[in-house]
Amino acid sequence: MARTKVTANPPPPSVNYKPLYPLASNELLIETSSLTSLADWRAHLDNEPDFKRRAFGRECDAYISVHPSIEGEPVCIDNRANDGEPFFFFYQTVFKCIRQCLPFNSFERELLTEINVAPAQLHPNSWAFIRAFSILHNYFGHAPSVDVFLHFFEAKNPGKNLWVSFSEVSGKVILTLFQQSYKGFKGKFFRVCCFEHDRTALDRFPL
Repeated sequence: MARTKVTANPPPPSVNYKPLYPLASNELLIETSSLTSLADWRAHLDNEPDFKRRAFGRECDAYISVHPSIEGEPVCIDNRANDGEPFFFFYQTVFKCIRQCLPFNSFERELLTEINVAPAQLHPNSWAFIRAFSILHNYFGHAPSVDVFLHFFEAKNPGKNLWVSFSEVSGKVILTLFQQSYKGFKGKFFRVCCFEHDRTALDRFPL
């Protein structure tokens, strides 16, 4: 079973992040998480009795730790705001509804690197495409491939949106559209870090 470490949060920082991230839109700078306490972390597990800690980690993983977010931290910050320690944010709905586990496998890491987006930049609908694609390939006994995925899906320029999305390439449809979009996920994300004994656990994909 994955070992998941949590720590209590320090007092909320009073930080103006605009000078550190001048290219970030105001919408990104106000996108903060409401999951900022150990009670929020425990509630996430308690609401998933059949999934428990694997909502955070794959079996036998001992390299990542999921924490409550720090109040007031926007989703667009990186390790420059964390004394250089690597971390990323991940939306709760991707754990709860899509059943995405951490750490990412090689396919997921390579895909994030290829499209050059951090995990929280990808819309939950697109994480559902990735999850379904992996399940389909595993069913037929094949490892999912980034090249094959990008043959059927293309990343859409977010424009004024805050998140990158995948759409199916015209004439190459292998998955049906969602019956409903994932909504209500905004403002609910955890912070994902690596344990001190392995600083490379979050390597090989954008943070």
